Amino acid sequence: MIYFDVTKTGSAGHRSGLTRVSSRLAEELGGAAVAVVWDGGIRPAQGGGKLELTPADWWLTSELFSEEERPGIGAFIAAHPCRLAAIFHDNIPLRLPHVTWPQSVARHPGYVKLLGGFDRIWAVSDASRADLIGFWQWQGLAKAPPVEVLALGSDFNRQPRETRVGAVMEQPGLVCVGILEPRKNQIFLLETCAGLWDEGMDFALHLVGRVNPHFGKQTVKRIVAMQKLYPALQFHEAADDELLRRIYTQVRASVFPTIAEGCGLPLLESLWLGVPCVCSNLPVLRENASGGGCLMAAPDDRAAWRAALRSVLTDDALHARLVQEALARPLPTWAQAAETIRRGLG
Repeated sequence: MIYFDVTKTGSAGHRSGLTRVSSRLAEELGGAAVAVVWDGGIRPAQGGGKLELTPADWWLTSELFSEEERPGIGAFIAAHPCRLAAIFHDNIPLRLPHVTWPQSVARHPGYVKLLGGFDRIWAVSDASRADLIGFWQWQGLAKAPPVEVLALGSDFNRQPRETRVGAVMEQPGLVCVGILEPRKNQIFLLETCAGLWDEGMDFALHLVGRVNPHFGKQTVKRIVAMQKLYPALQFHEAADDELLRRIYTQVRASVFPTIAEGCGLPLLESLWLGVPCVCSNLPVLRENASGGGCLMAAPDDRAAWRAALRSVLTDDALHARLVQEALARPLPTWAQAAETIRRGLG
């Protein structure tokens, strides 16, 4: 039996990359997995006493954890009452501690060390896999589990893939999806778009995402101030998947100016709907952007980003080519991701 850990994500009231991974995998695994939570041991998410695990069972987690957050988890992993598998997202708390929640920075070294006691790991990208293996080597881990790459799904909204070109809109728009925080680089995007608006360009910018309570207040202040000058700027803090889908139908491209990612789900989800993406030229994003439908620009290169956004908003031939690339290229699905896990844990 596969016991799928939903300790945090099962009750999360917000939408994030981690909750997306957990919820969509749980849906696609269906009856092949039982949702469980950590409560000093493993118990069913729907209630009941602690489960008696067998050596043939698997405990699968896509969550982040530590001994402080889950007392006894270290002893559980060391005792190995069942086989252990995990989905690893990134080492961003270690690479960018100055823009990461302090509790995440403090937790991460211990979390990665605990992963070394698992039986198998899936990383969400090649770049993420390299980060994990490199950190284990730095830690001097004597024996590490195998790490493979799990292609995350593009079909966020559980709907069939878009296969046709959308209607031409009167006012072109852009959408940026992601939690408001320095890592996602929305202030840079706002300043870049302000330069285009000041040139007289007519387009809407939709920012979609919750506010990081530790780092996001400055971004919100900037949004509120800029909305007085640029009414085409819209902020959607609590957009559900249906509202997000509707926003995608109103835009010419998505924009993803992030400075660090584990995978970059907004890029894939945009392409699923046939919407091109302008994204940072990060190695992790190139893994998916290089397949077509995307324009890439160096992070924080304002001239490059202004040129890319101007092109995608005004060059109809370029935009049409990017749309056709997005519609024609193969994209991973959550059903495929779940099947990879089922085979791997079979």
